[in-house]
Amino acid sequence: MSLRPTRRSVVAGLAGLAAAPFVASRSARAAGSIVAAAFPGSWEDAYRATVAPVVKAAGTDLVLAPALAQDQLARLLATQGRPAFDAMMVSPGQTTEAISRGLIEKIDPSRLKNWSKLLPAAQTEWGPNVTVEITGFAYNPRLVPKPRTYRDLFDNPVYHGKVGWIGFGSNTATLAWVEIAKAFGGSEDDMSPAFKMLAEHLNKGAVIANSGNQQMALYQQNEIAVFMSSVGNVANLKARGVSCEFAHPTTGSPALPVALHLVKGSTNAEGVYQYMDAAISADVQRKLALPPTEILPTNTDVPLTDSLKSFISDADIKNLIYPNWAKINPNRAAWSAEFDRVVKK
Repeated sequence: MSLRPTRRSVVAGLAGLAAAPFVASRSARAAGSIVAAAFPGSWEDAYRATVAPVVKAAGTDLVLAPALAQDQLARLLATQGRPAFDAMMVSPGQTTEAISRGLIEKIDPSRLKNWSKLLPAAQTEWGPNVTVEITGFAYNPRLVPKPRTYRDLFDNPVYHGKVGWIGFGSNTATLAWVEIAKAFGGSEDDMSPAFKMLAEHLNKGAVIANSGNQQMALYQQNEIAVFMSSVGNVANLKARGVSCEFAHPTTGSPALPVALHLVKGSTNAEGVYQYMDAAISADVQRKLALPPTEILPTNTDVPLTDSLKSFISDADIKNLIYPNWAKINPNRAAWSAEFDRVVKK
């Protein structure tokens, strides 16, 4: 099965995602509350169940607004002076953009009682890193063999028609496309080999989804058997009883630190600090490290669970790839437009 959306359907889908949380965030903000953007799906669910009660106990109501990292940037740019969120949840690519556009503020670590417990790499002047998302291949071992490289997905006929793809609105997908470009002779500056492979792949039954949520749904319906994923999404599917395993690319797994930021213009900075402190606390990170979320902790008092160790070995951690967002960011909009052009043919 090949889902071949038009540019209009893709744009409409993204617009719908953007609009609902924006309306909710504006109407939900009240005295004694903050609106915090959170990645949709398992992240939003986990933070609502685990972080929100701790923030509430500290005196602030936490209202979560689901939004992908790129959508968060777009909404803040559209609402400067009266920002849609008090806090962002993003990865380095969006952090760089948010800093350059003056959307976030440096934090005062002395206002976070759990700051000293963080790994040094998780202590940044713009806010704490709450985890590092490790990305690779999610696959159904009942339907396909374990993928080893990005080239496998294009060169080996066993995967044709069984891989689900999404565009550059997703950080995970963006990193995968960069690695695909590298695998076929390109680089962070040259995405043309990846688009060439995508165009050829479309004629072999490639499945294109409008969003990560649709991608997950297609996987659960056995309409695809492989997609680019974080460890957390695989853990979530396994916890639901879905046949799903995680595979690290032999060339290394792209890594995405996830940070919380204080949005410039927030009317409740104290509430944002309470939110950050809850998210980096040992109690919260210990719970989030358990199934079904299995989020890697950055608090040094929280050890890796046996389950997390089954996903990530010391060798895997040494083989992580940290992308050059300074090169990726200026090209991302053009890449997204080219992706839309190729898939709508």
